[in-house]
Amino acid sequence: MIRRLAAMALPLLLLAGCGGDAEPAPSQPAAPIPFAACAGLTTAPAVGPADTTAAAGTAPVELPSFGLACFNGGEEIVLADLRGPAVVNLWASWCPPCRKELPAFQRLAERADGRLHVIGVNAADDREAARALGERYGLTFPNLFDGDDQLRGAFGRNFLPMTLLVDAEGQVRHLDSSGALDDAALDALIGQYLGVELS
Repeated sequence: MIRRLAAMALPLLLLAGCGGDAEPAPSQPAAPIPFAACAGLTTAPAVGPADTTAAAGTAPVELPSFGLACFNGGEEIVLADLRGPAVVNLWASWCPPCRKELPAFQRLAERADGRLHVIGVNAADDREAARALGERYGLTFPNLFDGDDQLRGAFGRNFLPMTLLVDAEGQVRHLDSSGALDDAALDALIGQYLGVELS
């Protein structure tokens, strides 16, 4: 008799354990969103260098006056309104040297410590491919989206990557298209053309 009651009670206990009050399954963490917002790019960095005079022999070039969308949304940024010192890197997910140097730009953004803006411009690219690469590399610096490749065209260049060094007045002091830049090359260019010493 006791065995029969125990056999009948066991399914009821199991059924009670599967009721609607069970703990919900833990949710999956949201995918990281790469790239910071673009607010503040038209204002000089908080801690600017004492002197942003261009290196001898370089003539400043105006940034174009058209706007580009912030990758993460919000208002367009008119390029001529950018204020440096700033390093502007044009890149695309399909470009091997761009992928090689992007981690150096992320490290630069982390080392900048309010002394200069680090800005990416995703050019001639698929937005989702760019987002995926940003997530993969953990890119956090602000990026503009230039799907129509206007900025590269404004400088008459047809290759990537391309890096612009922009002074406090928003003028380009140097355009570098020598290939993938590393930390040492970036530091040297920034010191020479923008007067910012990071090391």
